[in-house]
Formats: sequence, structure tokens, C-alpha cells
Amino acid sequence: MKIGVITDCFKKSAKEGILKASDLKLDGVQIYATSGEFSPEVLTEKDIAEYNALLKEKGLSISALCGDMGGHGFEIAQDNPERVVKTKAIIDLAEKFGTKVITTHIGVIPDDVDHPRFKAMLDALTQCGEYAKSKGITLAIETGPETAPTLYNFVSRTNGGVGVNLDPANFVMVTGQNPAEAVYLLKDYIVHTHLKDGKMLKKTDPKIIYDHFAEGGIEALNVADFFLETPLGQGEVDWTAYIKALKDIGYDGYLTIERETGADPEADIIHAVNFIKKYL
Repeated sequence: MKIGVITDCFKKSAKEGILKASDLKLDGVQIYATSGEFSPEVLTEKDIAEYNALLKEKGLSISALCGDMGGHGFEIAQDNPERVVKTKAIIDLAEKFGTKVITTHIGVIPDDVDHPRFKAMLDALTQCGEYAKSKGITLAIETGPETAPTLYNFVSRTNGGVGVNLDPANFVMVTGQNPAEAVYLLKDYIVHTHLKDGKMLKKTDPKIIYDHFAEGGIEALNVADFFLETPLGQGEVDWTAYIKALKDIGYDGYLTIERETGADPEADIIHAVNFIKKYL
């Protein structure tokens, strides 16, 4: 397996994040591409060529682009045509960078397949997935607000081009899902993973948590009441079982470090690199 990092976690520019990843001798980087300096509407062909040259010089690949739409994801049917167009633009950008994965949160998938929200989300992801598949790319849904069986039931109903970005911390912090068990169930769809740890402090309806994020960002909810993101090894992810499960299914892709909180994210990223190597 390869180790990467989300450049945005360094709280620096994309170029500076790439250089930091190179200094740490990582294999790749994931870059946020929905808005800002690395988005399709901002990057010129000259920019793309320069970034590709820098990545090649530093021996790095793009593990994935982050195509997270924010808000309620694809839950609201009337918002989805615009979001599908935007996602397709990010897919085109991924093709130019030679990456095969785009990760995204899509909202909260209902357990009930007859729920109107399920249909709205499935229709949108099927459209995006079919386009991604035509380009040899997978749109990977990040684990979080639903259990592995619910996510499996959703992904298996698409027509290809839709996979899973497995974030073990989101499982333990929000749903209580065992990440290793999730790996075995979702094995045919896992194309990317995040390296993150955390612990659940209080069980609650995941829809409540993700609705707060959607409507006001992390500041809109005192997440410390419900869960805590921690440096690797200080949370509730069973790393021995989780990495064993990934090896058992033959996963050989990226373990991409994500550190969204903390007083010194860069130090936590360095810790994560050293921490995970003993499991590989």
C-alpha cells in the first residue's frame, strides 16, 4: 500500500503541500478541486502542465482529487443537475492529471430504498458514475453517515464508476461501524482510503450531525459533544484489524492521511506517517 496526504491539511497552498509531501517522502497527494486554486474553472492548461511537471519531478502521484460538493451533497433533487455538471468537470480534470479517483461526500443515504432522498441520490450518482466510468475513473463515496450495509446497498445499485473511499474514523466516530468488518463487505468497491482516527463520545442520529455540517460547517455544531478526531493511534480505530482486512482483500492503493483538526496538523501528519509504517 502507498501513503499519501491531503495537501489542504497542511493549511498551505497546493504547491506548498506538494513540496511538504515530497519532503516526507510520501507516494502521493490528494488535492481539493471543487473550488479555489485547484478547481476546473481556475486552472489553466499551463497550470496543469506545471503541476504535472512538479509532481513528476518530486516523484508524486495524485492519489485522488476531492470533489466534495459540500452542503447536502446530492440529497436535494432540484440542486443535482448543477452538481452533476460540476462533478463531470472535476472528472475531466482528474483525467488530465492521470488520477483514477475522485472522492466525495454525497449526503446521508437512507436505509429505505423507497425513500425519495435515496432515489434523488442514486439518480445523480448513477449519472456521474457512468461518466466517470467512460473516462476510466471512479467517483468514490466517502464513508461517514451510514453503516457499511447501507452504503453497499446503494453503491451496488449504480451502473459502475462509483466506488468507496473508506475513512475508518468516520465509521467509529459517527455510526459505530467496525471498519474492518466494513472492509470485507465493501471490498469490491474500495478504491481509496483515508488515514484518520477518532472516537465517539455520544451516540446520535448521523443525519443530525451531517445536517449541521451541511448548513453551517463544522462551526455550526459542537462536535466535541458527539465525537473527537484524534492523531493516529489515539482513537478507537483498531489499526491491526483494519490493515489486516485491507491486506486480506488485496487492497494495494492509497492510505491518504487526513488531519482536519488539532493545534499542529503538520506534526500530526508526520506522526501518522511514522505510525502507519509499522503496520505495512
